[in-house]
Amino acid sequence: MIDSTLSGRGERASASVEFALVLPLILIMALALLQVGLLVKDQLVVEGAARAGARQGAVTTEDAAVTRAAESAAVSLDPDRLEFFIQRDGGAGTSLSVKVLYHAPVGVPLVAWLFPDAIDLAATAVMRQETG
Repeated sequence: MIDSTLSGRGERASASVEFALVLPLILIMALALLQVGLLVKDQLVVEGAARAGARQGAVTTEDAAVTRAAESAAVSLDPDRLEFFIQRDGGAGTSLSVKVLYHAPVGVPLVAWLFPDAIDLAATAVMRQETG
C-alpha cells in the first residue's frame, strides 16, 4: 500500500515544476501584449494628430501652422520620431491631406527581440479647405 502523503507531495512538486517551466512563457506573452497595447495607443494618437492638422489646414494656408497643430496634438509621442506631409490640391473648396508618420520605438524590455527596432505608424486625414 502506498502512503497517501507521499503521493500528495509528488503531485505538488510536479505542479511546481510545471509552473516554473510555464511562467516565463506567460510573462513573455503578457509583456508582448503590453507592447502591442502601447503601439495601439500610439496609433490612436497619430490619428488624432493627423485630424488636428487637417482641421487647422482647413482654415489656414500656412503649412507651419498645420505642422504645429499636428505636433501639439501628439503630446505623448517623441517629436524627433514624427514626420508630417501636407498636400493641398488647390484653393478654397478643394481637399487638403495631412499625413502623420511616427517611427514608434519598442520600449517594453524582454520582448524587443519579438519586434523590429521601430514600427512605422501612419495616419492620413483629408478635409475640405475653407480658405486659400
